[in-house]
Amino acid sequence: MLVRLLYASRLAAEANPASVVASILQQSHAHNPSHGITGILCHSDHVFMQVLEGGREAVNALYAKILRDTRHTDVVLLHYEEINERRYSGWTMGQANLAKLNVATLLRYSDLPVLNPHAMSGKNSLALMDELMATAAIIGRS
Repeated sequence: MLVRLLYASRLAAEANPASVVASILQQSHAHNPSHGITGILCHSDHVFMQVLEGGREAVNALYAKILRDTRHTDVVLLHYEEINERRYSGWTMGQANLAKLNVATLLRYSDLPVLNPHAMSGKNSLALMDELMATAAIIGRS
């Protein structure tokens, strides 16, 4: 059974944003293909939003690891659903830098022109990610 999970988190205070993103992407590219996990990581300097897709057991196990990961704080589950097909099947772990996000795009899905996924609905967060995918803002296609 396939599932889609979307979470948001904040970067731990003492962590270096660039090195954390590089580390997460490296680990994702090493781990995800053999576990059938696809998805995208959207980040700014201090905020992460990540969609994971794959088998329920594999996605749940990875999310449990993320909850224990000291690079993340304030991890919150925004959306979880059973799916018939993947939306992000072309990405082992695509990425988008949300610090470069056009304010007009953000305002379509958020009440403020500052990204705060902790205050956004899961539905709007997924819609934002879909728009990023449609506009080729996501890089790292596998």
